[in-house]
Amino acid sequence: MRLTCLALLLACSMPAAAHGLFDGHLGERLPLLLAALLLGLFWLLYELGARRVRPRPLERIGLHAAMLIAVFASFGPLDDWAETSSSWHMTQHMLFMLVIAPLWALARPFPQWRAVLGDLLRPLWQPLLRSARYPVALAMLHGSLIWIWHTPRLYLLALDNLWWHLIEHACFLLSGWLFWWSVLRASPARTPQALMVLLLTLMHTGLLGALLTFGSRSFYGAERSLADQQLAGLIMWVPGGLVYLAAAAWLGWRWMSRHWRRAARQQISR
Repeated sequence: MRLTCLALLLACSMPAAAHGLFDGHLGERLPLLLAALLLGLFWLLYELGARRVRPRPLERIGLHAAMLIAVFASFGPLDDWAETSSSWHMTQHMLFMLVIAPLWALARPFPQWRAVLGDLLRPLWQPLLRSARYPVALAMLHGSLIWIWHTPRLYLLALDNLWWHLIEHACFLLSGWLFWWSVLRASPARTPQALMVLLLTLMHTGLLGALLTFGSRSFYGAERSLADQQLAGLIMWVPGGLVYLAAAAWLGWRWMSRHWRRAARQQISR
């Protein structure tokens, strides 16, 4: 609980944050304050729920790590650098989709939230949990949002308008969370689908990274450096691809281990 309060105070003490959490008029910074409020509320509810339904130690550590990274990525200096640099912008997106989202999925916060809220938000989270049964559909949704938000028009719109900036980040976080939930927590019967969508996501994000890397001009305005855009493409292509490969290797190993154990039990029973 003290860690949560400390992190929230830290987030609120960043006057140099990207779009100015405390700069300008209230109407201008309202999207940032709303994002900070929602993030802090989810975090606080988790901590309150953890007193009633105790999470596993690694799950709790993963949730707190994800929240701290989310605070840094959304309200820290990284968001300021991302406004003028394509490579830092890509780093921010990679943190949302490849670090925070899978950590949220592995942390499994729903039991703690339910312990506090009861059935208040049941109509909201039940469809979300049911959607995790369809990794192909969630991968298509997540992939579509990645490509849509990297089109020049929407990319620049999110930089110029704080409300669109908030919507962009929410799209990456929520679709990424559902994608990783469906993949990392896939049942044995759905593991082949999960492996397939990891490969699919690796391929299309690698293609987008390659387009940015080998582009002969800046896609996001002449004032933006071509070399910086190429670095952004490499960040998506190489480190991003390694994350998907690592997830596929872990998922495949878990699937094969179950198969080997089942085969060994069947042989013993004979």
